[in-house]
Amino acid sequence: MFNFYLLIGIIFISLLFFIIGHNEAKNIKKINNIKLHSLSHYYGIFVLLASLLPSLGMYFIFTIGDDLLFASLIQNYVPIEVVNSEDYNFTIVLAQIKNSVEGLIFGTPDQWVTDAAEVWKSWVYQSQILTSISCIFTAIISGFLGYRKINHKFRSRNAVEKIVMSILAVSSIIAILTTVAIIFSVVFESIRFFALIPYDDFLFGTVWNPQFEGAERAGSGQEGLSQYGAIPLFAGTFLISIIALCVSVPIGLFSAIYLSEYATSKERAFFKPLLEILAGIPTVVYGFFAALTVAPFLRSSGSVLGLDVASESALAAGLVMGIMIIPFISSLSDDVINAVPQSLRDAGYGLGSTKNETVMKIVLPAALPGVVASIILAVSRAVGETMIVVMAAGLAANLTANPLEAVTTVTSQIVTILVGDQEFESAKTLSAFALALTLIIITLGMNFYALHIVKKYREQYE
Repeated sequence: MFNFYLLIGIIFISLLFFIIGHNEAKNIKKINNIKLHSLSHYYGIFVLLASLLPSLGMYFIFTIGDDLLFASLIQNYVPIEVVNSEDYNFTIVLAQIKNSVEGLIFGTPDQWVTDAAEVWKSWVYQSQILTSISCIFTAIISGFLGYRKINHKFRSRNAVEKIVMSILAVSSIIAILTTVAIIFSVVFESIRFFALIPYDDFLFGTVWNPQFEGAERAGSGQEGLSQYGAIPLFAGTFLISIIALCVSVPIGLFSAIYLSEYATSKERAFFKPLLEILAGIPTVVYGFFAALTVAPFLRSSGSVLGLDVASESALAAGLVMGIMIIPFISSLSDDVINAVPQSLRDAGYGLGSTKNETVMKIVLPAALPGVVASIILAVSRAVGETMIVVMAAGLAANLTANPLEAVTTVTSQIVTILVGDQEFESAKTLSAFALALTLIIITLGMNFYALHIVKKYREQYE
């Protein structure tokens, strides 16, 4: 609650400076009877940003820095005998102290843990006081300095636009650096995995069974097995994705054609938001729906027809995943079809074409690059889906093309491998990063291919 009230206080001070700056600009304009460079509210926005941004920066510095400082200082309160013990791990010790600070106490902790927690609490209290004083003082001083710049020569709109541009640039840099950091972390861990397991065994092996990790370390002669062969995982991933596309592409494309070409404005205003609700449903809900409704229905229907349908079949996961990605294809295709100029339709009508002929022979060919790009992007979404396949597809790494059998996917294996406490020195754990890297490369390739199709076949209309 401390952070919430402090942020509210900072925002309240900034709003006060907005009012002060806005009124000051109006007074200068009224008293001096001159025309200011910018509208009066720009002066208020400038003073607001001058007060808000430095204080928020100070807040984040204290919020991030105090935990690092406390973690460094608390080592002095750990007894020497604990530090010198063979099973000493500072991460575990720090977690014990933090749990005691937060009141998450299980059993009776050691006295030194309780004492260290009390010291930590006193540091937190002092840090909160210092943070409050620093942030409020910074908000007032920086807001006052911004207020002092207001005069009839000050170009507040230009200053506000520069600040906004700087915020946008920093946000872009953060997004890019985050992506680069994710890729590099995956690449480095994958390199460690391929130092233990040959890359050809991983890429071309047909057996996925990382349970032999203990046998490898014991030297039991199991090293020659291709227990890290990823072909069954990618085969299962693409099998489920193909099933999903067989569901989503016809429904999504036909609904886009109907909404853009045949539906009235009232029907479009009703059905389009209703269709896009599917995009807002959490994937875990789709997973529950697939595991508790679709899979039992397919199994019972298959038994009636004499078919052996697995309780966690690829068909169940693919059908539900197809329902999930319908809005991706529908919305993108609808936008592309609406972007086709009306003059092309009118030309078709002028030549005697019917409504259906105009849509099939003029509108759809003109919109084809965008439609194909939307389908490829939907494939990328299907390949990277996790919750549905974890809950409905199972974990059996079967190399099969039968949609009625249980298969597994890359994302479900990543979740399975990294759940719980893992040793990040073993090939079993590192294999999750190798799978992630391969999946990133495949998805990136699909996205680049979609952009290539759009650029190559895109028609420019005036």
